[in-house]
Amino acid sequence: MSLTTPLIEITGTLLLPVVEVRLTFSRAGGPGGQNVNKVNTKVTLWFDVENSPTLSEYQKNRIRQRLAGRISKEGVLQLTATQYRTQKANREDALQRFRELLATALAERTVRKKTRIAAGVRERRLQAKKRRGVLKSSRSGKDWKPGG
Repeated sequence: MSLTTPLIEITGTLLLPVVEVRLTFSRAGGPGGQNVNKVNTKVTLWFDVENSPTLSEYQKNRIRQRLAGRISKEGVLQLTATQYRTQKANREDALQRFRELLATALAERTVRKKTRIAAGVRERRLQAKKRRGVLKSSRSGKDWKPGG
């Protein structure tokens, strides 16, 4: 990889060379009139997670786990973009979604710290439940006398 190779910035510390990503173009369906029938605006992005020399084994495992539904058996991540009517806009959309997808897959999730419910909060909740129960029991007609 030379210094002139364009890079895709995934996170602040991870830069992927553009040559690792393959883009294919085809005709997209949907609105667009005759333009749909003659212009290849649909963009499919292919990224070989398994054979990427840039990613560490840890990063590959993380991507495999978090994006399992999007990765084929061969270890290739596939993403399509058909939202826009131009190939250029769909290419940018596909690359942006690819960046976001990998960044969220590689992001460290913060561990939730267990906290205790305060005694006052617990007491107020139990008192509210007690009041509600008394209200409901007062609605039952147990002490109601006919004709009286």
